[in-house]
Amino acid sequence: MTATIPDEFLDLMAEKFRMLADPTRLAILRSLMAGERNVTQVVEETGRNQANVSKHLKMLSEAGLVARRKDGLQVFYKLDDPLVERLCKLVCETIVEETQEQMARQKKLLDGWGGKKKGKP
Repeated sequence: MTATIPDEFLDLMAEKFRMLADPTRLAILRSLMAGERNVTQVVEETGRNQANVSKHLKMLSEAGLVARRKDGLQVFYKLDDPLVERLCKLVCETIVEETQEQMARQKKLLDGWGGKKKGKP
C-alpha cells in the first residue's frame, strides 16, 4: 500500500519539481551527470552563456540538487541528489515509450489506409 504524502511535503516536492522544470537547469544537470564540472565546462557543454549558467547553478545548489566546492579561484559542481539522475532517466524512458506507442498508432493508421493514392480507386 502506498504511503500518503503529508501536506507538509507538498511544498518541498513542488520546489524540487520546479528546479527540474527548466530546460537550462536540465542541461546543466545532464552535464553534471558525467561528473564534477567547473562553470566553464558546464557553459561549454550546455551552450548557454556564463551568467545564465552561474545563476542556475546557484539555484540548483540552494535547492540541494548540486553541491559546490571551491578550489582556488575555481568553483566545481556535482550532483548532490542521487534521485535527480534516476528521475531524469525515468522520464526519458517514459518519453521513449510514449513516442513508440504513438508511432505504432500512426503506423496502424497508415497501414489501414492501404496506401491508396489520390485519384485512384
